[in-house]
Amino acid sequence: MPTPPTPTRELLNPGPGVLYLQVKRELLRRIEAREWKPAQALPNERTLADQMQVSIGTLRRAVDELVHEHVLVRRQGKGTFVVLHSRDRYLFQFFRVQARPDGLPLGLPPEPEYPQVQCLGFERQRADEASAAALRLRVGDPVFMIHNRLSLSGRPVVLDRIVISASLFKGMTEKRFLERESTIYNLYQTDFGITVLRAQERARAILATREAVRHLGVAVGAPLLEVQRLALSFGQRPVELRTSVIASQRHDYVSDLTRSE
Repeated sequence: MPTPPTPTRELLNPGPGVLYLQVKRELLRRIEAREWKPAQALPNERTLADQMQVSIGTLRRAVDELVHEHVLVRRQGKGTFVVLHSRDRYLFQFFRVQARPDGLPLGLPPEPEYPQVQCLGFERQRADEASAAALRLRVGDPVFMIHNRLSLSGRPVVLDRIVISASLFKGMTEKRFLERESTIYNLYQTDFGITVLRAQERARAILATREAVRHLGVAVGAPLLEVQRLALSFGQRPVELRTSVIASQRHDYVSDLTRSE
C-alpha cells in the first residue's frame, strides 16, 4: 500500500490566504498529477483531512468548490470521484446548440441531442499568430488542425475548426482521433492526461462563406453564428482553440447561466 503523501508546508503553516483555498490548490495539484485518475474515488474526507492536518469542515469546503466547478463529483453512498469526461458531461457543460423550441411552451427547451460528428480534415500545420497567441505558443510551432461537421437529426448544423498543440498532444494521430471511444474531451483526458475544466467563449454574427455553403447547405451570404472557444485546463492553461460556425436558421445557441463553467 503506498505511503500517504506528506502534508505540504504551506498547508501545515498557512500564510496569506484562506486555508480552504490552499487545501483546494493542493487537491488540484494532486488531481493534475493524476494521483487520482478520472472516475477514481478520492480517499474519504477524514483520511484527507488528517493527511492535510485540517478540519473536516475546511476539507469539505474545498471539495464543495471543486464539485461546483465540475472537477469532482459526489455520488450518494459511494464517495467523491474525479470527474470523467463523458457524453452526458459534454451535453451538460460544453455543447450548447439545440433545435429551436417552436411550438413548445415558453421556458420548456427541447431535450438536448448528442450530435453526429464527421471529421472533414486532420492536418499537422504551423501555428499562425491568432492560434499561437491563444494557446501560448510561438508562431510557427507545430499544431494539429481538425475540421469536423456536426449534425443534429441528420441535418448539418455546425462546422468546427479545432487547433491543438502538437507538443502538448504528443502521439496524437488521425487514426487515434477518429477511433476514440467517446468525446474529444474524453480522448484528451484519458489518453493524454489533459482535462478540460472550463472554456471562455466569444460569439459574433457572420455571413456564410463558401465552406459553410458547401458543408452546411446554407445559402450564400446567409447569416450564421460564429463562436470561438478557448478550452482551459488546470491553472488556466489553454489546451484547445475551437471556432464553431453554426447554422442558426433552425437552431439556437443556448447558455444556462445557472450552470458553473
